Amino acid sequence: MKQNLKAIFYSFPVQLILLHLKKFQVLLLFWLVLFGAINGSFMATFGMDSLYLSPEYLGKVNALSASIVGATVGIFIMSWNVTTFILFSRHFRFLATATRPFLKYCINNAVIPLIFLIFYFIRAVDFDMHKELMAPAEIITLVAGFLLGLLLIIFISFGYFFGADMHIARNMINLDPSPLPLHRGVRSHIVLNSGGSRLIKVTTYFSGRGKVKAVRDVSHYSKDFLENIFNRHHLAAVLSIFIAFVFLMVIGFILDYDIFQLPAAASITVFLAIFVAVVGAISYFLQSWSMPFAVLVIIVVNLLYRYGIIDPTNKAYGLDYRKDIPKAEYSPASLKRLSTNEKMESDKTRMLEVLENWKARQGTEKPYLYLVAVSGGGTRSATFTMGVMQKLDSISGGELMRQTFMITGASGGMLGAAYFRALSRERDLGKPIVLQDPVYVDDISRDLLNPIFSSFVARDLAAPAQKFRVGNYEYVKDRAYSFEQQLNKNTRYLLDKELGMLADEEHKALVPAMIFNSVITRDGRKLLISTLPVSFLMRPAGDSRLQDASDPDAIDFAALLEKKDPMNLRLLTALRMNATFPYVLPNVWLPTEPKIDVMDAGLRDNYGVETALRFTHVFSDWIRANTRGVVLVQIRDRQGGGWEYPFESKDISEIVTRPMLLLQYNWHKMQQYNQQDLLGLTSDLMEGRFQKLTFQYQPEKEESRAALNFHLTQREKNDIVRALDDKANRQTFQHFGSLLKSDTTVMQLTER
Repeated sequence: MKQNLKAIFYSFPVQLILLHLKKFQVLLLFWLVLFGAINGSFMATFGMDSLYLSPEYLGKVNALSASIVGATVGIFIMSWNVTTFILFSRHFRFLATATRPFLKYCINNAVIPLIFLIFYFIRAVDFDMHKELMAPAEIITLVAGFLLGLLLIIFISFGYFFGADMHIARNMINLDPSPLPLHRGVRSHIVLNSGGSRLIKVTTYFSGRGKVKAVRDVSHYSKDFLENIFNRHHLAAVLSIFIAFVFLMVIGFILDYDIFQLPAAASITVFLAIFVAVVGAISYFLQSWSMPFAVLVIIVVNLLYRYGIIDPTNKAYGLDYRKDIPKAEYSPASLKRLSTNEKMESDKTRMLEVLENWKARQGTEKPYLYLVAVSGGGTRSATFTMGVMQKLDSISGGELMRQTFMITGASGGMLGAAYFRALSRERDLGKPIVLQDPVYVDDISRDLLNPIFSSFVARDLAAPAQKFRVGNYEYVKDRAYSFEQQLNKNTRYLLDKELGMLADEEHKALVPAMIFNSVITRDGRKLLISTLPVSFLMRPAGDSRLQDASDPDAIDFAALLEKKDPMNLRLLTALRMNATFPYVLPNVWLPTEPKIDVMDAGLRDNYGVETALRFTHVFSDWIRANTRGVVLVQIRDRQGGGWEYPFESKDISEIVTRPMLLLQYNWHKMQQYNQQDLLGLTSDLMEGRFQKLTFQYQPEKEESRAALNFHLTQREKNDIVRALDDKANRQTFQHFGSLLKSDTTVMQLTER
């Protein structure tokens, strides 16, 4: 028994694993990333597991999409084998004398890849069965497709290396394998069977046919002879990695064509494969200098960015970033100029015209003023918002958008609301659109995550910069561009407009006004994007003596960037700036001095309530005189009350991390508590003429809750649709209907 255990311990597969743990742990991190991704423990909030377990290609999850991911997993496995072969082969010199040394190395190095594949298939079957709700036949097809792609790459790779082995063998015939003097050959005190390392001892290995064979003694071969063989194998290995990198660059150039938009998991895996090779190359050539080299690279890149030699920042598509045009000033003095009493009064007068235009379309002397506030929450919020607005429109007899004056909010909710508004306008123009058609829920719930990650790998990291134009201005294609293009396709190209194209319709109140929000990371101020002037929202309404006029907490985007062509901004870009999901989408940098960048509106007001209440306060006099009051329709993707996702300590490590993560876990809840105060104050101000209708997504079961990202599984989509009919939402829909009836009654009495 002891002898068998000893034989296992000194076998090549076991010693390879030990060598990974001893010398190059960094290479195991890549496997940890893949294990974490498919387990749902790495980037879970971004939906990373769904990208791997249910890969999508050309809008479908099928055998083809699975085979592409399988092929890229094969590329990663072979890259890892190639890299570790280069790093480790000199520890195992017996391989140099074997036929097909790389094949034998891969067979003995297959423990981790095999564990990963078994784990992947277990997770994929479970995920597709319970979250994508696939039939067994569909799951078997996906597994077969994955295996086909994986085996195809492995066979191609081994075919390539078999050819390299034959070429190397022909060229090695004339080399003298005879022993050299001791100082040039293999030293006698080293474990010769393992080929020259005091740390490693190998007695057996698996052959190409899977049989256990004893390691040959290579002490009679010269060191130069063995090194020559390995060097030639390394050259063949490096060439294969270079081909993979070129492939990724080419994909980056042709990513605009749907057929070349690989599943995101495929692009990520190819990138990891290349990164493994890069890390291995640095470790191989620089040895102990690897860390200083990495630090030097970071310093150099930072200097290049600081002095404007490289510029990886994302831009707002449509704005003027030309260097010969002065940048907009961002300073206390400039903000004070944008929010003077005269400027705010002028903008209020313009907005009063819009309010009068809206009122003229209502058919009653004193209608309810409907404001819609939608929450952030990625695609789940977009889908829930679309479903709620469809039902509200149905109850109102197709009049929801006519009765609504303004829509505001954050992130995903604004995606759904903007699409619904665009569909409603198309219907008003005579297009054959049935707003309650479930196909529009399917549209807005389609995947947005795949193009983002694919572009991030193929464009942002690999391919040289490519340009595109919006009007007269040129921008670089990156993952933000891919996000906008995919959103454009998902919404039937109805959002493919510049803000200026919507200005007249909003001014005439033919469509509800939309205020898009972003947060300026420099100081936390809110950036308000609208086709209408909104300087009156830059400061809280009320007694100006209680406020510092030079320190507004919000900025009118169009006024700040007046000379930067603000109305040329793409509507899709305004939506993206409103929904800049951290890390998934890049922050947007604006042409100001000093530079400022903006990110997701949820950082400041995830529910859209703050903007709606400030608007109500500013126009409270007009509202009291011309309407029956304000109805705030709040559509939110999470439960109120702060009971969702409690911040609990389960591990001892959280004693240290808890203070740092407290704000992150409770940010949205604290916003909600503050907004409850604002709602109470507004209700008092309006003297009973303020009502709030709240629709919220509450899953049937907590474990089936839709993830907060830009990808939904079929189970999550079904759960969101069912949530529209839960008890609380049904009661709120009924309340909305009763408000409409009271409006109708008032209109009939007025007509009499």
